[in-house]
Amino acid sequence: MCTGKIKNICFVVGFSFYLIFVSCTRSSLYNPIDNIKSRTFFEPVPHGMSFVESGSFIIGQDDQVDNSGSALKRVTIGAFWIDDTEITNNEYRQFAFWVRDSIARTILAQTFPEFMIEEDRQGNLLSDPKLNWDDPIEWNNLDFINAMEDIYIPDEEELFYEHNEIDARKLVYDYYWIDYNQAAKRSNSYDFETQSYNGSVLNNEGQVESVINRSSFIMHESIPVYPDTLCWIRDYTYAYNEPLTNMYFSHVGFDDYPVVGITWDQARAFCNWRTKLYNDFQTQIGETEVHEYRLPTEAEWEYASRGGHERNLYPWGGYYAASQMGCYMANFKPRRGNYVADTPDGNGSTTMKVGSFDPNDYMIYDMAGNVSEWTSTAFYESAYETMNDYNPTIEYNAKPDDSPALKRKVVRGGSWKDVAYFIRSGTRSYEYQDTAKAYIGFRCVKSTFRDEYIQ
Repeated sequence: MCTGKIKNICFVVGFSFYLIFVSCTRSSLYNPIDNIKSRTFFEPVPHGMSFVESGSFIIGQDDQVDNSGSALKRVTIGAFWIDDTEITNNEYRQFAFWVRDSIARTILAQTFPEFMIEEDRQGNLLSDPKLNWDDPIEWNNLDFINAMEDIYIPDEEELFYEHNEIDARKLVYDYYWIDYNQAAKRSNSYDFETQSYNGSVLNNEGQVESVINRSSFIMHESIPVYPDTLCWIRDYTYAYNEPLTNMYFSHVGFDDYPVVGITWDQARAFCNWRTKLYNDFQTQIGETEVHEYRLPTEAEWEYASRGGHERNLYPWGGYYAASQMGCYMANFKPRRGNYVADTPDGNGSTTMKVGSFDPNDYMIYDMAGNVSEWTSTAFYESAYETMNDYNPTIEYNAKPDDSPALKRKVVRGGSWKDVAYFIRSGTRSYEYQDTAKAYIGFRCVKSTFRDEYIQ
């Protein structure tokens, strides 16, 4: 029996339990969304990447204005992962070989059924047959060679070697990407009254098309992936660089050197392939999160380069290109014509193995020197005044017929052939997205869901 204060307390407690019961009952009956349980999320450290926590910094050179005339500007950057070194020849070669093998297997599957998987493990037919990557390709098998005739260099062009050689011009990577910028235009929004889209979209060829449905914002790319190895000769007239042309990308001795001769489009294709490779693996182990590798924006690159310092000239935090012991801190051109003055023990005259110098405070290597790096940002002289102050960037996917000015993309970091001015964290330069140079490479970034990394 409950009496007096005890009775009141019993009433309150009992009524509270009733409310809880009713709340739970109503939640389960009328609001099924509340019953969806969130899964425990764990973000592993991506292989070969360093974490850059969110923060704010002043973008641009440490003067009143930078070399392009843009005033300095304080911006905020969200957290992200970034490759701790530039993409190497070995890593990019895996991409080129994957494209080669996928084309070869597609051709072989037309003659040899074992290269196509049409049934699952239970014997059910697949609606979307897949290539079989388990069976090796016997490159010396005469039947295979005859079947893959189209991907070899034609006989009339094969003058120097007695064996069949893969035609690098046939290594083309096809992929799709979503143009969120065009999809986000209000004129392209879905009209719920007419149940249709009323806007227009600019396709990759620069043609205007009416928006039919969401697939109108999906862009298709076909990118030749093999590096331009002739860039070593093209970029340096009256110089003997034939050995680098013949061996830099293909010889194992250059495996750990940064890949060069890569256009901006090829760098983006590599990011897409890396994304697909990673997400396919995640699917195999039962994970559903979608991760995207991409080129860094100009602001992300500079923020990562500064290593958490404010207004520093170089990634190592100092104001000088050499240490107190007189040792240069990066691979660049410190003296006229003396390309080995900055290298450890005089070992190297062009690019060097990635990670040959100490990293910055974010544990990222080669943010100054070695090779310049592509970013996703389009180059405009007044970009800092135009860009937002949160995750700033200006992106434009130039069409083939666009003027050269619209094809400019920001490159950062300076290279082995540049003087100290260009290896400063705040110095910006540009190159055209459809050109390949012997001194430009790239690295990837991956967005994260956290502002700081907790191990």
